[in-house]
Amino acid sequence: MRKILVLLAVLALVVGMAGTAAATNGDNLIGIGPISRAMGGVGIAAPQDAISATFANPAGMCFGPYCPGSEVNFAGTLFMPRPKSRIVDFTGTTTTDSDKKVYAIPAFGLSIPINPKLRFGLSAFGVSGLGVDYRDTNQTFFGQATNLNTQLQIMKFSPNIAYLVNDKLSVGLGLHVDYSALDLGSGTSFNYGWGAQVGAIYKVNDYVSVGATYKTPQSVKHENVSNFNADLNGDGDSLDPLEDTTADDLKLESPQEIGVGIAVEPVPGKLLIEVDGKWVNWSDAEGYEDFDWDDQWVVAVGAQFKPTQQLVLRVGYNYGANPVKEHNNFDGATLTYVQGVPTSTLNYEFLRIVGFPAIVQHHLTAGIGYEFSDAFAVNLAYMHAFEETITETTSTNVPSPTTLESTLVEDSLDFGMTWRF
Repeated sequence: MRKILVLLAVLALVVGMAGTAAATNGDNLIGIGPISRAMGGVGIAAPQDAISATFANPAGMCFGPYCPGSEVNFAGTLFMPRPKSRIVDFTGTTTTDSDKKVYAIPAFGLSIPINPKLRFGLSAFGVSGLGVDYRDTNQTFFGQATNLNTQLQIMKFSPNIAYLVNDKLSVGLGLHVDYSALDLGSGTSFNYGWGAQVGAIYKVNDYVSVGATYKTPQSVKHENVSNFNADLNGDGDSLDPLEDTTADDLKLESPQEIGVGIAVEPVPGKLLIEVDGKWVNWSDAEGYEDFDWDDQWVVAVGAQFKPTQQLVLRVGYNYGANPVKEHNNFDGATLTYVQGVPTSTLNYEFLRIVGFPAIVQHHLTAGIGYEFSDAFAVNLAYMHAFEETITETTSTNVPSPTTLESTLVEDSLDFGMTWRF
């Protein structure tokens, strides 16, 4: 009991240290912890640690390498996104690099047996986020300095329970409590949301496992984040019927997800190969629907090889189609409604493309682990998200042709420790 109380205290510290993430599959990290991240984010059919199980599929707590004992994971990510923009308007062309930052993202996971059939899990981790910082740059838009600074970060707290139906089938349920922070340049708005995740894993035989999972939508209301309908026509008159001077609210909903996976262990204890597929329903999620995101298909492939009893080598690949729709030849002279509030289409597209460039698609990953004993292991991972660019140009219905372009490339380093008892 004393050990559990200490771990819960550490969990509270992790929640308090939550940092910002950046876009990978949309604005979701491809995986949590260095083991899953090194294998391209897989884990639906065969999660390899407590963090992976509580994130990818709670049913995995009954079949992990930590069974039938207990396991705790401490992990951290150093995330290094590098966004840049190119804006063409009547003043000319401005190409600007966002302020380069390294974001620290902590993670914690725990899985313990209640009895031979039932297990309890608990985790906290940064799971979503994106944003840019052009405040100290020369970025301009129609002759005015933008001072554009956007940031979304979501920390998830998740108690889980898993039940071993028989030696081949396990089922799991997780409660998700989201702590979300959004800043669109008017100060940070914090709020909470909640949802759930269910999952199952079936061991076909000693070599093959299949898994499936579903996450519910999880909505958060952010208050007073931006004045979307200020000076819609640029005449400086705030008395127009559709204009006001108050900051508006914005609901953002983490979308529902459906995931399936298959894991093959051709050499038990030596070689593991896993493939996951996910459907992410951005197009029906509040906020993302308003900013016209498409549903996203994600495919992850990962392999783990143990050349010795202590050494573990991992590689992976992850592809998530860019969910941000391109509105080429949009009419910047019109109005667009965001959750019932009118805003300038030109400013709306500027925020979509330059403010939240969640566009990377291809990721390569690799990692290494070393088991110092049956009770203690250390794992490292590296991820590279290849450069992607999105470009939009206005139609001729604005005062001058305007081009909005963002480019994004990402890297991350992960470190984790595992303790089994």
